[in-house]
Amino acid sequence: MGINTDLLISIVLAFIMFGIGLSVPPSSFRKIFVYPRAMIIGLASQMIGLPILAFAAAYFSGLPPAFQAGIIILASCPGGTTSGFLTYLFRGNVALAISLTTVNSFLTLISIPLVVNLGLLVFMGTTTDIHLPVVDTIVKIFTVTIIPASAGVLLKHLRSNLAARLEYPLKIIFSTLFAIILAVMLFAGEGEGGSGITISEILKLLPVMLIINALSFIFGFLSGYMPGLGYRTSFTLGIEVSMQNTTLAFLVANTILHSTDMIKPALVYAMFSFITALIYSAIVKKMNRTTIGGEFRD
Repeated sequence: MGINTDLLISIVLAFIMFGIGLSVPPSSFRKIFVYPRAMIIGLASQMIGLPILAFAAAYFSGLPPAFQAGIIILASCPGGTTSGFLTYLFRGNVALAISLTTVNSFLTLISIPLVVNLGLLVFMGTTTDIHLPVVDTIVKIFTVTIIPASAGVLLKHLRSNLAARLEYPLKIIFSTLFAIILAVMLFAGEGEGGSGITISEILKLLPVMLIINALSFIFGFLSGYMPGLGYRTSFTLGIEVSMQNTTLAFLVANTILHSTDMIKPALVYAMFSFITALIYSAIVKKMNRTTIGGEFRD
């Protein structure tokens, strides 16, 4: 992707995190860390469970080695602003989503080199010296995630009426901007910030990525539901496990490994994941006997 596209994405995601922060009272974050079971389960599901699932799916997929490695790259980049945005849209546990995004952003500085190098060894027969730009990554975590989300939480705390009035129109604006950015990444040529992916490559990757997506929703939801964390938190864990940080995957595949083929599984995944998240949300909300935009009953 071009530099201008990266900057635009960062700006839009920062504004989205601000809007998400408007919906979260500060007390919600205290509960997450006073009762950390959901946080621990979520991190284990993202950092351990998801890569195992991805390795199994890639191994049996029959895809070219570069695409198999791209699947592992995607699985090594959990969460991100997209998952927090979807949790926000569908009334999940937003404080948990933001907390998971913040913590796993730091953990990936260590986990991505380990998981990706294992994937390259298994599927490409080689390894590489992967180093995420630590300072740049930490700066991005703060500027795109922590600072804007904290600003939204602070505004809600100080001016709750104003935050309530802003929440709905910002949700519409941010949804539109997010769709535009995603369209640029998917369909623009390589010289205009896209990947140059072809229809035949999309059709080859689509069935495998759909299976991984569906299994991730199920695995994430059950990781919360089986220990008795309730529908709202279980729904959130399903979103967090299934919705990957594609921007980070693009960085690893394109900027660090210089492979446009390895970036394509992430692009195909991003193409449909919002739609499948809507379907997943409708199913879970029906199980919980509430509307798709309504609050969970537990």
